[in-house]
Amino acid sequence: MSIDTELPTAAGVTQPEAPTHQLSHLQDLESEAIHIFREVVSELERPVLLFSGGKDSVVMLHLAVKAFWPAPVPFPVLHVDTGHNFPEVLEFRDRTVERLGLRLEVARVQDYLDDGRLLERADGTRNPLQTQPLLDAIAEHRFDAVFGGGRRDEEKARAKERVVSLRDEFGQWDPRNQRPELWNLYNPRHRPGEHVRVFPLSNWTELDVWRYIEAEKIDLPDLYYAHDREVFLRDGMWLAVGEVSQPRGSEQVETKRVRYRTVGDMSCTGAVESDAATVADVIAEVAVTRITERGATRADDRLTEAAMEDRKKEGYF
Repeated sequence: MSIDTELPTAAGVTQPEAPTHQLSHLQDLESEAIHIFREVVSELERPVLLFSGGKDSVVMLHLAVKAFWPAPVPFPVLHVDTGHNFPEVLEFRDRTVERLGLRLEVARVQDYLDDGRLLERADGTRNPLQTQPLLDAIAEHRFDAVFGGGRRDEEKARAKERVVSLRDEFGQWDPRNQRPELWNLYNPRHRPGEHVRVFPLSNWTELDVWRYIEAEKIDLPDLYYAHDREVFLRDGMWLAVGEVSQPRGSEQVETKRVRYRTVGDMSCTGAVESDAATVADVIAEVAVTRITERGATRADDRLTEAAMEDRKKEGYF
């Protein structure tokens, strides 16, 4: 019916039908994420947002800005820096923090290697070494809620986790001890020493993220789009040639037209061959893929079948 249609009433008096408004899929996801940000900030005292400059953390920060506008974002951002990050991403991180006037806390894996608290892995990959610096930063700053960009479509361990996930006094996650979340009701209560991880993008997919980036005209680091880069093939992935990732033995350096679906430790994050130079191109490409970005381009997730779940139990993102 149109809004001008008249409806009969019991008294014989007619009145126009009230117009209806239905949110689009992206608007519904945005509304849910903003609700999560506001609920957690209203209930807890010292939240922080994990911000690496990757697409999911960029979208999260964009949502946080919208959630509290015109006030500033009421919490700092935290980056666990492996020391093997892409320079383009670090430059983007710093530029974004300065533009929004945020406080940036950085926990550096290199500091732990320098003083012996951690040891370099034989494979050179530092992603698994992020857990201890993260937990120490949470304890030092007494953060009681940590916003992360994990999505359920990325990996089966993340599919198990609630939007608000309790971590014990050791920062560990117990997949068998999770709280029900009915009707968008979230329970962030915790005892002293514990904290919660909060995932506003839990119900988003990679395609949702890119469609939202397009709709909101969100800026990203350039390496998410097709560019020419020197790479070499290892274990079915194209790794960038750099200070921390060099070819071995018979591995040959080639110049390929590539882009990155996810960014992280350069030594274990692979590129994909692509001509997708715009957001619209990326959306078209992602729409037909059947492999998640972590499954396709993250070597650290291939160590064992339960690699991600094991790390999450220890306190990883």
